[in-house]
Amino acid sequence: MSRWPSVLWIVRHGESAAMLANHAATSAGHHRVALNARDMDTGLSVAGAAQAHALGQWFAAQPDSARPDIVLTSPYQRATDTVASLQSAGGTAPGVRILTDERLRERELGILDGLTWEGVKALHPDQAEQRTLLGKFYHRPPGGENWCDVILRLRGVIDRISLHHAGARVMIVAHECVIFCLRYVLEELDEAGVLAIDAAGDIANCALTEYRSGTGGLVLSRFNDTMPLEGAPVTRAREPIAAARG
Repeated sequence: MSRWPSVLWIVRHGESAAMLANHAATSAGHHRVALNARDMDTGLSVAGAAQAHALGQWFAAQPDSARPDIVLTSPYQRATDTVASLQSAGGTAPGVRILTDERLRERELGILDGLTWEGVKALHPDQAEQRTLLGKFYHRPPGGENWCDVILRLRGVIDRISLHHAGARVMIVAHECVIFCLRYVLEELDEAGVLAIDAAGDIANCALTEYRSGTGGLVLSRFNDTMPLEGAPVTRAREPIAAARG
């Protein structure tokens, strides 16, 4: 008997107000992103709500056996809002369990939180130099995390799924960095492999990544698929300071 879910969907949250603020600050050359609340408390933009609803409608058109019966979500507002919209559109199976897991949260940026890349270079030039030298996989800003730290906590999430949700239809709703790092774990990639996927392009908001249970484990069947978003805008903006590619 397989210890894996029958299907695992991974979804990036819908476009958020924080992403719009980051885009505006970056375009204007500002050092800081203008937010009136904590990043984790910012919800979906109008476009983000439309994306989540469209994804929910796409799943709602599938039979019960092709909709998630377990949803694991980041505690960030933009992720929980995405889950709520998806569920209200009928995109989950009857009796779905929605579980918040703090290990799915966005990568923590420490002293660089709320800064654009121009802000990092201007206010913390030593960190910009270290980031350029080490790359995003290993650079850990003071008080923050690198990709390895995110990967470490995600290994626990994968263990939770294999221990408690074998055979289930599981959906994860989280963040772009988390999705790249989940691919690293699930596909047993190395640094070069996961960064090559990252360098190929941003993950669209509410895009669908899908794994199916196969011989030896989970097999990737789709990645960054925006087809279910028909009728909704497709956005691909990076989150604060992550735009500095490694």
